Amino acid sequence: MAKLALAGGTPVRTGPWPEWPVWDAEEERRLLEVLRSGAWGKIYGGVSEEFERAFAQLQACDYCVAVSTGTSALRCALRAVGVEAGDEVIIPPYTFMATATSVIDVAATPVWADIHPDTWTLDPDALEAAITSRTRAVIPVHVAGNPCMMDEIIEVAERHGIAVVEDAAQAHGAIYSGTPVGGLGDAGCFSFQASKNLSGGEGGAITTNDRLVAERAWSVHNCGRCRDKGWYEHPIMGSNERITEFQSAVLLAQLTRFGDQFEARLRNAALLTDLLEPIEGISGAKVPGEGSRSAVHLYLANYDSRAFGGLPRERFLEALAAEGIPAASGYVPLYKAEMFDRGTDGRSCAERYSGRTFDFSNVSCPECERVCAGGGFWIYQKHFLGTETDMSLIAEAIRKIQDNVSEIR
Repeated sequence: MAKLALAGGTPVRTGPWPEWPVWDAEEERRLLEVLRSGAWGKIYGGVSEEFERAFAQLQACDYCVAVSTGTSALRCALRAVGVEAGDEVIIPPYTFMATATSVIDVAATPVWADIHPDTWTLDPDALEAAITSRTRAVIPVHVAGNPCMMDEIIEVAERHGIAVVEDAAQAHGAIYSGTPVGGLGDAGCFSFQASKNLSGGEGGAITTNDRLVAERAWSVHNCGRCRDKGWYEHPIMGSNERITEFQSAVLLAQLTRFGDQFEARLRNAALLTDLLEPIEGISGAKVPGEGSRSAVHLYLANYDSRAFGGLPRERFLEALAAEGIPAASGYVPLYKAEMFDRGTDGRSCAERYSGRTFDFSNVSCPECERVCAGGGFWIYQKHFLGTETDMSLIAEAIRKIQDNVSEIR
């Protein structure tokens, strides 16, 4: 009789995983307050400013500007640190598409630098190698909530005089060497999209300890206005990237349980790492820095098919899902995304959109390609709001697949 669920056996886990997002009467109360106030937009009420103060405190930053999305945060932050048309911005290829499109949206050019094999985040050596006379900024991405190697990245950036804009879209509460992310560089960018560990359905924020960066970001997100000028005076070119009072109300309610959720994810991720340690071919990505903590938006796991009889990652993930443990293969190298593929006319969607040339056909980032081609996978953050038993079942399912791989190979 087959043992693996994919071959007809009994799954390791059959119950539902924790739901996400989590909400209760507090969200309802705050939403109704905004509804009844009639002050629904950020410029009319005070709820968004209250959230900005609270989120700045969470990330140990002096300033926060709440915006409509995480993508908006990146665009505004790049403008705020001085990125202009024709500049280059270095980014890792293992990230969501917004890291690249935000650069293109401010008329700059994304330049790719590989990830480190241990952390899956920007490799400082690759960053240095990618710097040219046109480089204006770097976007280290705290992917999955794992903080980047920020000491090394900042040292390189300072030596070359380039700005550091942290993409912390997945890293709410994450800590690098004792300091929360988002205030380590010149600016930090967060997302509150529905799947994020702090969710407002949509929304984003820019954090910084630099008053001038904060003022520029505020101006860019508020139609180019300045606080000391008139309503219809627009000394710089901005756009409406403002968050709504409804989103901010939900986010304030979400903050009331964020700390407990963060600790639960952290505790369960540490337990799972210990449980996976004896299993050959599976290991968690490393979190760099003494006293660092991942936000565990995703659990990044290395996968070596040789320890599973050559079983391809996609087939492994099918088997894992059949055992009641859904997981995902993750990103593709972003420079290979369809928007950069050149069609029969020799131009890509990104080139037609921007009116510029982006030829990434010769880009090679071997570590990113290794992970994307089958060397790694993700486990979702909501799994880590479960129990210690859930962590044991994840490890049990992986061991079960390894021990009975001949059933599905």
